[in-house]
Amino acid sequence: MRAAEGYPGVGRVLVVIPTYNEADNVRAIVGRVRRSVPEADVLIADDASPDGTGAIADELALADDHLLVLHRAGKEGLGAAYKAGFALAKDKGYDAVVEMDADGSHAPEELPRLLDALGDHDVVMGARYISGGSVHNWPVHRLLLSRGGNIYIRTALGMPFTDATGGYRAYRIGVLDEIDVATIASTGYSFQVEMAWRAYRQGFRMVEVPITFTEREHGVSKMSGNVFKEQLLRVTLWGLQARRESLVELLTGGERTPAEDGSAGVRARG
Repeated sequence: MRAAEGYPGVGRVLVVIPTYNEADNVRAIVGRVRRSVPEADVLIADDASPDGTGAIADELALADDHLLVLHRAGKEGLGAAYKAGFALAKDKGYDAVVEMDADGSHAPEELPRLLDALGDHDVVMGARYISGGSVHNWPVHRLLLSRGGNIYIRTALGMPFTDATGGYRAYRIGVLDEIDVATIASTGYSFQVEMAWRAYRQGFRMVEVPITFTEREHGVSKMSGNVFKEQLLRVTLWGLQARRESLVELLTGGERTPAEDGSAGVRARG
């Protein structure tokens, strides 16, 4: 594989795309990413898809020096796939990683916006619920569930973000070491919340940029009631733990640094 030269102001970028049964989508998403950011490389992390997604990715990689394929043993969840992709990115010396879905819900054409913002931030979060962001083709109940969940997260954790559950993000590689990604226990969509929570608590420069989210046209969504329940439970526990820590510090007269309370460098970009 011949690595791309790098994105201006960011360096070498690896776009990590987890897949499971995305045979109908993988060709299109890889092509759109490569056209949108030819300076970046792409990693397909496939969880042994029975529909042949991995084989299609291998075929594409034979014709594209900037495409990697990681074949995993089986379906272990979104978080596990991302952790494996991040580990590969670090091992190969990339400067930044991008998370995005394979189903086209995250428009690759918006990747330059995320990477431009990464030029002076550590974490860039694609946001559906700030000015300029939008959601297309979702039923009302799913939109209400997502927005309500994000309001709860803001309340429980005290983070200022409108879209802590979103999965379209860019990280500088050093952030992954500082937040100790390998120890993140979340395996489903709560992985995204835990990533944001740890980065926020460490005081990294974080920003939201607007994105357009469009529901998939092909395949089946991996979201389920159990995934939502896991997310709700974990957020509640993190919020209670943070409040307990604050109470202990208050009683003992301790002072938190910006890196501990997450107050440094957080803002939204419309």
